[in-house]
Amino acid sequence: MPLPRVLIVVPTLGTRPEYLVKCLTSITSQDALADIMLVAPDRPELHEMAAKFNATHLTDPGSQTKAINLGVGAAQAHHEFVNWLGDDDLLEPGSLSTVTKALDMNPTAVAAYGACRYIDGNDAELWISKAGPWANRILKWGPDLIPQPGMLVRTSAWQAVGGVDESFRFAFDLDLLLKLQKHGQLIDVGQVVSSFRWHADSLTVGDRSENLRESQIAKRRALSPAARKFAWLWERPVRGATRIATKEVARRAQRVQT
Repeated sequence: MPLPRVLIVVPTLGTRPEYLVKCLTSITSQDALADIMLVAPDRPELHEMAAKFNATHLTDPGSQTKAINLGVGAAQAHHEFVNWLGDDDLLEPGSLSTVTKALDMNPTAVAAYGACRYIDGNDAELWISKAGPWANRILKWGPDLIPQPGMLVRTSAWQAVGGVDESFRFAFDLDLLLKLQKHGQLIDVGQVVSSFRWHADSLTVGDRSENLRESQIAKRRALSPAARKFAWLWERPVRGATRIATKEVARRAQRVQT
């Protein structure tokens, strides 16, 4: 049997076991092989969870970004593609084969992504974020429309940019994409490849103001010195548009729950 070309890191504190089971099931039920690194606290039930899904357990180093880098750092030579998946998020059936095929067909691409379904705590669909092939063109100055769940990154490119920046709490995925952009193409596969769970406990949902602040820092770092001088022209409209989109998803979530 061929060795898995894909490594998926699942950082978790183990506080949402019902979501974690769904997350891991969505990986192991793929039609393409993937190794799983479960980065979690050193507790018996989490070791048992790792064993149940044939995952490798690594002890949580204390933060999500450190956990992601630790997990990807354990990649072997046969792991051509890597990514992480939140413990409450899901891969769409056929996701891994779709995204790996896109990268195989585009050897200059460093990452491939697709659309993402927003779901609530009961798996009800709220929204589908369709990034489109133009999303990476506005990444430096516009909203980040590239969904991280379901994305795959070439391991060589991940290593070239040094992984995720552990100084960020929220915008490390955007910062990673901006760094990857300097090394090659980011391509869209044109279909839904993942689901992002929208609920009150989510880090991304829970502190939108800090997320926006970190995103602004990451974008400014990616701009040329000349472009940075004019960044204020579009930063406020982008923040406003992001807040409106967030409120709309929250409104849909409330409507589904009621």
